[in-house]
Amino acid sequence: MPVFRREFMLRAKPKRAILRIVGLGQWQATLAHGGNARLVEPKGLLGAWTDYRKTVAFDAVDVTALVGAGKNVLAVMVGNGMYNVQRTALPGVAPRGTRYTKFVGSFGPPKMIAELDVEYGNGSHETIVTDDGWKVNRGPVVFDSTYGGEDYDARREQRGWKLPAFDDASWSAAEVVDGPGGVLIPAIAPEVGQHERYEPVKRTDLGDGWVVYDLGQNFAGVVQIRVKGPAGAIIRLTPGELLNRDGTVSQATFHGPQWWSYTLRGDEAGETWEPLFGYGGFRYVQVEWTAGPGMEAATLNESTPRGELLSLVGVTQHSDAPIVGSFASSNEMLNRIHALIVAAMHNNEVSLLTDCPEREKLGWLEQTHLLAASLMYNNNLQALFRAQDRNMEDAQWPDGIVPTIAPEYVRFGPKNAIFDDSPEWGSASVLEPWWAYTFYGDKSELKNDYPMMQRYVKALEGKAVDGIVAYGLGDWYDIGPGGPGFEKNTSLGVTGTMMLYEDAVAMSRIAKLLGNPDDAAGYSALAKSTADAFNHRFWNTEHGWYDTGSQTANAMPLTLGVVPAERRAAVLAHVVEDIHAHNDHTTAGEIGFPYLLRALAEGGRDDVIMAMMMRKDPPSYGSQLAAGATSLTEAWDANPHSSQDHFMLGSAEEWFYRRLGGMDIDLSRSESAERLTIRPIAVAGVGWVRCGFDSALGKIESDWKRDGNTVRYTISVPVESTVILPKGAKAKSAATTEAGDRAAGAVFHIPAGRSEFTVRVDGGD
Repeated sequence: MPVFRREFMLRAKPKRAILRIVGLGQWQATLAHGGNARLVEPKGLLGAWTDYRKTVAFDAVDVTALVGAGKNVLAVMVGNGMYNVQRTALPGVAPRGTRYTKFVGSFGPPKMIAELDVEYGNGSHETIVTDDGWKVNRGPVVFDSTYGGEDYDARREQRGWKLPAFDDASWSAAEVVDGPGGVLIPAIAPEVGQHERYEPVKRTDLGDGWVVYDLGQNFAGVVQIRVKGPAGAIIRLTPGELLNRDGTVSQATFHGPQWWSYTLRGDEAGETWEPLFGYGGFRYVQVEWTAGPGMEAATLNESTPRGELLSLVGVTQHSDAPIVGSFASSNEMLNRIHALIVAAMHNNEVSLLTDCPEREKLGWLEQTHLLAASLMYNNNLQALFRAQDRNMEDAQWPDGIVPTIAPEYVRFGPKNAIFDDSPEWGSASVLEPWWAYTFYGDKSELKNDYPMMQRYVKALEGKAVDGIVAYGLGDWYDIGPGGPGFEKNTSLGVTGTMMLYEDAVAMSRIAKLLGNPDDAAGYSALAKSTADAFNHRFWNTEHGWYDTGSQTANAMPLTLGVVPAERRAAVLAHVVEDIHAHNDHTTAGEIGFPYLLRALAEGGRDDVIMAMMMRKDPPSYGSQLAAGATSLTEAWDANPHSSQDHFMLGSAEEWFYRRLGGMDIDLSRSESAERLTIRPIAVAGVGWVRCGFDSALGKIESDWKRDGNTVRYTISVPVESTVILPKGAKAKSAATTEAGDRAAGAVFHIPAGRSEFTVRVDGGD
């Protein structure tokens, strides 16, 4: 991989210096004035993932403290990232010379563009740009793949190359080239920084120099090592989510080999290293000293140089999106489920939302709307969602379809074209921005996305036959006969038609908000005709349920309001009956499960959800915990051949915050007091809940605790809000206005600040 340097003179200490930079695909830069080179940004994965032919996002960094009068050097290293994904088989070396590649696709060789804008105290400016004054050389990163790993040869480091005193006469002049075609824009998504650090909790010596370290947590990131040994000794680090029966690291969930390797330069004081331009998803690390890239350990002999591993630590890398939520309860199972889901969410936050960090790393879109609330209760994702919207706009096809992934780095057709376009995935182009509006209230983003939404809904409507959208992936990974994958319990057409309906309802509301009444009326008409078509096609009069009677087929129309009022109670009863018939387990896949939880909650059957949460046999969250999972797994049964770090089944988070914590926020509501409604559910099996959320309106806290036959609620809100509690609730605050009873319970309007309530119940926990 290339390294670049530019020496320049500044006539005085700048008043202000801003570096704007893009390294395609990833970058790391230092500035040096005097004898120290300092990173311009903390370590992490720098460089947004976009469709570089349409959008290139640059980072802007205040580097005033890093430059001074006289000689300075800007030094830049670049990595391939998603910009240059190449097949990673090494000719003539097998089997370990072949490294995993999810897809092959390149926008061209790695390149960079930068400008350093310097402002002096007298108001004058100077700009250092990327031109033919830069020098380039081959650097110490000798192999780099987002999917296959990284090899670093420290012997290739030229000492002092980042400093002003370095002699670069032997370096080549950098080649001035065109960019990939994308419009340069300021970075939208938060940077991907380094966060938690995990020390090994267990070390297992397998013999022959092989050692396996258990870091105790499945996470997304890199390994940082400190080593000591002779020059030329090579340490190989093989990450994995699971272990094989013989104790070695398994990469069954990776679908191909990945590793990192470091070749020592021979410093007597020791050497510290971590991969620069990629990351992986793993819990375990297998360490071995090897004779060279791609060679079997058996080729090691006494003459092969080996070193000593002084320390190893796991370093997480994920989005710097601020954490805004907290949830805790008296029920340890719920707390463990919460931790399981949050871990997987963080592990899949880069400059977009991925679906697993160990093998896919692609922006599969369905999760961005199905799990939108669950995600936003935990992190402020407004900026990341904006970046996701830009990626969806760039990925939209000429016919209006938004594909399943964005950026669309690869198409899976013609052989697997079904994975390129599915309505449950493409509808993220409408529903994700709408969910974001309900949490953040940014109408400008809706206005920006509106043309994309219109084109998509028109395209999806065009794929309907007699109002039914029956193509795509359906209720992916539902529980039925055979292995995980395509839906088994629900007819193709149920989920796709419900997506068209939900899109149309959202578009009607968006059009009204944006002052487009004619559009709003048209989308309302589309929603009605789609609901009518769904009821006509899928209502089973004989059984009193929809389609096959599956949990998904009944829950989706219940949640979305498609079921006529006179049928709702019976349909909900069928959902509950089916859950009980499966011993309080879900059969829904990733599409149906969020709607299942919402249908049960809206129907007042939180007791059924609680029963599902308490199961420890598959399919359940508890079975994943029982299998040793430390982040949410892709399959309900923690299938060891599926990802062990996937947040698509994480809808319980929405239930934790919106129901147990009672924080029901929707900034699209017309009445200001209704935009934040607090309605905590003191479900049996939970003695207390402490829930917090730093919302767009301000900090919200909702705590409750059982005290004998009384439940005590303490609620703090930043604005006038509505509180709904069981009938008979008593307010302890004189400022609270009792607004009467609804069918759901007692209603209070409370001012900003802290309010307390008590409710007498028939029995305790």
